Formats: sequence, C-alpha cells, structure tokens
Amino acid sequence: MVESAVISNGLDGIVVAETDISEVDGQRGQLIIKGRDVEDLGFASTFEQTCALLWPGGATAEELQKQFGQARVEAFEAHKDILPLLNREHPMDALRTATSLLVSGTQSDSQEFARITAAVGVFTASFSRLTQGKKLIAPDPTLTHSADYLRLIRDETPTAAEIAGMDTYLTTVSDHGMNASTFTARVVASTESDNVSCIVAAIGALKGPLHGGAPGPVLEMLSEIGSPENAEKWVNDELNSGKRIMGMGHRIYKVRDPRAAVFEKAISHLEKAGLKASRLELARAVERTCERILAERHPERPLKANVEFYTAVLLDALKVPGDLFSATFAVGRAAGWFAHVAEQRAKGRLIRPGSKYTGSYPKN
Repeated sequence: MVESAVISNGLDGIVVAETDISEVDGQRGQLIIKGRDVEDLGFASTFEQTCALLWPGGATAEELQKQFGQARVEAFEAHKDILPLLNREHPMDALRTATSLLVSGTQSDSQEFARITAAVGVFTASFSRLTQGKKLIAPDPTLTHSADYLRLIRDETPTAAEIAGMDTYLTTVSDHGMNASTFTARVVASTESDNVSCIVAAIGALKGPLHGGAPGPVLEMLSEIGSPENAEKWVNDELNSGKRIMGMGHRIYKVRDPRAAVFEKAISHLEKAGLKASRLELARAVERTCERILAERHPERPLKANVEFYTAVLLDALKVPGDLFSATFAVGRAAGWFAHVAEQRAKGRLIRPGSKYTGSYPKN
C-alpha cells in the first residue's frame, strides 16, 4: 500500500534514471546525443560511427562495419526460409516476430548489439521485398549498413547522396531520451533478461501509433492536399471535424522539433545532388499553413512540426515504401535501445514502481 502517493499519469515530470546517452530540451528545441548536437551529428556521422559513439566497449566504426556486414549475412541465411511465412503480417508485427526468433545472450558488448541490430535491418528490408512481390536477395557484407539497407529495399545500388541521407536519418533517430520504447527496453533489461527480449519489447512499444505510427499518415496527408493552395481549406476542414494534424506537435517540444530541421536540410542536400524530392515544397507550405492556423486557434498552445513531418518526405525521397516507415525507424533506434540496455545493466536496479490502489476492501 502506497500512502499519500504522488501520482503522475504517463510519468510526466518523473526522472527514472541518470543517463549520459542523450538529453531532450523541449523548451529550447535541442537534442544532445553523447555531447553532440543532433543538428551537427546528423550530418557528420555514419550509422556505424553513431553506434561506436553510443555503445560500450570501444569498437571503432570500421570494426562495427565489418561486424554489421557479417551479421546481416548470418541473419539472412538463418531465417530466409522463415521470413516468407510472415509476409502477410504488418511490417511491425513481422519485425517483432522475426526478431524474437534470434538467439540471444545478456552480453553488453558491441558484437552482440551489432548482431541483433543488423538482423533488424535485414528483416525489415526483406519484408519490404516480400510485400512488393519480389524475391529475397542476400545482403552484401562489403557495404555499410545504410547502403545495404537501401540496396535490399530498392534493387539498385544507392548513390553516395542517398547513403548519406539514410545515415542522417538513422543517426538522427538513434536516441531521444526516455521515450516509451526506450523505457520499455530498460525495464526489461532491469530484470536481467536477454538482449532479444529487450528489443522485442521495445519494438512492441514502438508499434503503438502514439509513439511511432505517424510518418505514414503524414505522407497520406500530403497526397490528399496535393498542392500548397489546397492546404488552408484541408487543414481547417480536418480541425473542424475534430481530427489531429499528423506531424504537428510533440509531448516534449514546445518549439520546432530539431530533428525536423535536420531532415528538411537532408532533403535539400538530396535535391542539390540531383535527386528530386517532389514533396519538399508542398511539405514546407503545409507546415507554414498548419503553424499559422493552429496558432490562431490555440495561441496558448502553439504546435510545431515534429520529427514525423519531414521523416515522411525524407524516406519517400529515398524510395522507402510508406508502410515501412515505422520499421525503418526501429532500424535506427535499435542503436539507442542497446545503449540504454547497457547503461541500465551497468548502473540500474530492478525497475519496480508502486501504484495506488483504488478498489474496494473486504468488509470484514
């Protein structure tokens, strides 16, 4: 029984751990990952370099690239006959089930983390191929994780600009404070469970639409609007019918999500490299319209673009199918999940909060 308990639904304002992995400053609109501002790190780091930064053990990016390459091949060879059986599942359901089939231990080292993280990428890309009616193809261990992920999805070798764009995406989403899936991974790690269980639980949390389900709907929204001149009527109609505008507003950020700025800039880089991002100008126009209308309606609660708004545009420009957006997020976030798993094991204890009972008691 908890006497005089202070209850925080959703754990708002509750600090559950000390961490040196990342800090989210919602007032200033800043995300720091391992001492680096995400608006700098996103353009200065490959995914392998990001994992080397986040994970314990001191493995270099070059060592991790080799580990990732070998692990992608091993995951594919071990599961290529099983993956088609999951073809009819939602990509997040299929990813959760396939990941649960991995053999795992409890070591907090880069090789163990790379093995599972690589499998998440291979499984996601394989499900994309199967849903498109394509045959599975083997990973190329000589490529970087971002390059091979795009190759497996698209049947073509990505350009240097596209690889850089995917590295920016995976790095930028690699960690973001004590979000729902990260907290879930830490809770499981605190029980001394294995690494696969930690990641499967995190994937289950990420599947929920309140956490990771908005990038696809943002793309649908932009398709429905069609052109900038239609934005005002569309937004007003949605709000008048009581609906939310996808990609706008964030539980933590009171200003624009810094990751939205990173992705908008990444899309501009793709265009400068000669790749057409057909939705960029539409997205910018819709963002401006949404901000203005929402500010007029709710001046006390301004809503700005969040990470999902430009995620949709960036991944679309990289030719990642819309139904794969949440699973692709997991490909990057696995890096942060494992950083938190290792930190929880090293510093934490069993997470076991209390609750306040509101039911009845025996009359006698």
